[in-house]
Parts: sequence; structure tokens; C-alpha cells
Amino acid sequence: LAFCAIYQKGVLKVAATRGDGIEGDDITANIRTIRALPLTIPCKAERLEVRGEIYMTKKGFLELTRQQEALGETPFRNPRNAAAGSIRLLNPQLVAKRPLSVILYGMGLNDGVPEMKTHMEMTRFLHEQGFPVQPRVILCNGIAEVLDAISEIEKLRHSFPFEMDGAVIKVNDRSLYA
Repeated sequence: LAFCAIYQKGVLKVAATRGDGIEGDDITANIRTIRALPLTIPCKAERLEVRGEIYMTKKGFLELTRQQEALGETPFRNPRNAAAGSIRLLNPQLVAKRPLSVILYGMGLNDGVPEMKTHMEMTRFLHEQGFPVQPRVILCNGIAEVLDAISEIEKLRHSFPFEMDGAVIKVNDRSLYA
């Protein structure tokens, strides 16, 4: 489940789902229960907007499924539905019991944050702030290397602790994003 979170002077202030691309659901209380997302960070910028995904590991999903079945509840169909359904619960205490995690992959509108020239530089910055970022990044030069990297990820995808749809290709030079 895609989300964004806004930090002001290093403190998590608000978080929302992507929603329809313009307006999402306020998930601030629930996201505060996810241990992987820091409530405070070293960056004291006026505003730092981070973007990422809320997910559930395959192992966590199996544990949740066992618990739901033991209680006579209908289990979620897959980890994606479990993560999305969990973060939308109205009770943060219940959300805190779910095995949710996050991974950060981007930044939005910021005030007081140094400009990042490359995606790799931005990823390093996020990691330095204490955010979990994708541990496996393959920097490619040219489409042939991109295709090789996709092939490598396809071979490894079932060994990852989470489900995935496929590889994400990012242009490293952020000046080309616009």
C-alpha cells in the first residue's frame, strides 16, 4: 500500500495513503504503530515528505492467517490485502498487533532539504535518516544492463521475504524526472 508521511523539524506529523492520487486516507495514528518507520529523524527541515510502501512479509502473513483461522475469522487472501486492510483499521491498537513494515523509495515536496541530484543520493539520504530502503539496488548503464538486472531479479524474487509484482526501474538523474 503506497503512502506518504510528512516530517516537520524531524518529527512525524501526518501520513496518508495515495488514495486517488490527489486525496488519500489519513493513516497517521496507524502508521505510528509500525516500528520500522521512525517517529523522529535527524533531519530538522521545515518539511520532509517521504514516500514508500506499507507491506507484510510472507512469514508475517502466514502467522496472521493462522491467528485469524484460530479465531474463526476469514483470513485475508494475500499479504497485499492484509497490509491494506490492516492499515485502514479504525483501532491503532489492533494495527500494532499486525506484522506490518515499510520501505521508502522517494520524496515529495520538501522545504529545507538539500536537493538530491540522483535517485541513489536520495536513497542514501533516506537511509541516513533511519528509514528502511530497498537493500537490493542495481545501478545500470544502458538498456542492456537494465534487462539483465530485471532477469536477475526475476530469478531471485521468490527468495525475497515479501511478495512483489516485479522490478521497478528508476532513472537515476533526478533532473530528468520532470
